[in-house]
Amino acid sequence: MTRPTQSLESNRAVHSMHVYEVRPRKDKRGVDLISDAMPFGRLWYGEPNAITNAIGYAEHRSRSHDAVIRVYDSAGKVIETHEHDGDFESSECRA
Repeated sequence: MTRPTQSLESNRAVHSMHVYEVRPRKDKRGVDLISDAMPFGRLWYGEPNAITNAIGYAEHRSRSHDAVIRVYDSAGKVIETHEHDGDFESSECRA
């Protein structure tokens, strides 16, 4: 009895997508990086280049997973979206 062969597509590992949000703090002292993918849920960035640093940390943290990073303004609207595939060889930024 022969076993059916499986395609390479069906043997690929299923990767979960990490979703990150960069939101301004209500006290106007920087931004919070929020995600279920992080062990503590949120990180506070208060320096002048806080958004850039938060995005960099999210990219590094999810380097082996697909990820989407959304940057919000104080009104709650998405102002930037960064989407990356798991190896971060290519990235795309939409403003």
